[in-house]
Amino acid sequence: MSRLIRLANKLEFFLGYLVRMASKRSHRGVTRAEWLDMALKSVCKKGIAGLTVQGLARSLGIAKAGFYWHFRDRDELLRQLLDYWVHEITEVITKNVEVLALEPKSRLVRTAELILENDLTRYEIAIRQWALEDREAARAVRQADRIRLDFVRGAFSELGFENDDLETRAMLFTCYHTWDSPMFGEISRKRRCELIAKRIELLTKL
Repeated sequence: MSRLIRLANKLEFFLGYLVRMASKRSHRGVTRAEWLDMALKSVCKKGIAGLTVQGLARSLGIAKAGFYWHFRDRDELLRQLLDYWVHEITEVITKNVEVLALEPKSRLVRTAELILENDLTRYEIAIRQWALEDREAARAVRQADRIRLDFVRGAFSELGFENDDLETRAMLFTCYHTWDSPMFGEISRKRRCELIAKRIELLTKL
């Protein structure tokens, strides 16, 4: 019996070794950010229900085992995915030192340009749909909205707006640039870019 136990232990060790080696090979060259980026694309195309580890691995062209180098399970992937969305779509601008260094009107213009140039609203519909059914997703959406409004509100405040004038302009800017691409995608990017300066001019008039 002890011989069988030793054999079983050796077999278990060997299988574990094979799994670790497969994981190392499969994860090579695929970063955590790449997994998360692919997950966002999957949510956008298939919804949260269609997001699977196997599907992500197939899209990345690697073995499923590589997933576990970065995440314990699908639930951890989803938690990190929400934080990644907030950072990559919102904080990439609100914490951008070059944008923050601009005077407020130029800051608003550059913010609008960056949103358009990088298509930062491409995941809005998918994430907000997810938020209708999931508490953590809803929390992330509220966090992103708060960060965006605070950032834009700061620029309009520096321009001298207060109270309702301040809130109205901050809300209009944030709402428009959250839904610009989903609503006006049929209008060329060049034309939408041309209208940015005029839109900011309207919003910043005293």
